[in-house]
Amino acid sequence: MKFFIDTANLAEIKEAYDLGVLDGVTTNPSLMAKEGISGDAAVKAHYKAICDIVDANVSAEVIATDFEGMIREGKELAKIDDKIVVKIPMIKDGVKALKYFSSEGIRTNCTLVFSAGQALLAAKAGASYVSPFIGRLDDIAYDGLELIEQIVHIYHTYAYETEVLAASVRHTMHLIKCAEIGADVVTCPLKVITGLLGHPLTDKGLEQFLADHAKVNKK
Repeated sequence: MKFFIDTANLAEIKEAYDLGVLDGVTTNPSLMAKEGISGDAAVKAHYKAICDIVDANVSAEVIATDFEGMIREGKELAKIDDKIVVKIPMIKDGVKALKYFSSEGIRTNCTLVFSAGQALLAAKAGASYVSPFIGRLDDIAYDGLELIEQIVHIYHTYAYETEVLAASVRHTMHLIKCAEIGADVVTCPLKVITGLLGHPLTDKGLEQFLADHAKVNKK
């Protein structure tokens, strides 16, 4: 399973990359704003800075909601770097844009997916990735992980090449469950990835090893 980090913070991206487990980055206008990035030129420069850190797969989101606008913005984003994946919302014109970009060989990530039907449309239109938002579904008392499992089953049944990218991953158990049910990718904050490192028995074991080592070397 691929690990993407969901942020626009360059320090966090570098930390995840240096850990040796990072496969990509997802961003959106909200994450850009959080970093104080605004204006077309600044946003594009920031995307390029992200691309310069990672090896592949940097999702960059269009702002437009009409077909012509999404095509125009998507083409501009794709010019930034070969690593860019154009992020398209799951709306009617978005599905049309997915089909267009697929025919042009431009990779896409269909975002804001909340149902198997939406995921099916995205796959048929040729999306490279589909992003079901499991945390947001959990917030309204719907099982987001169940949706991931459903989409994985449909894609495997019909051999769609679209990868299931579990988004809105809130904690380590979300990540582990996504791995268990076959999500191709998870995107999450850095703290979720580093949270996989921790276990009390690891800490206890290391403490004991170091104590024993210190004892032996005092003799």
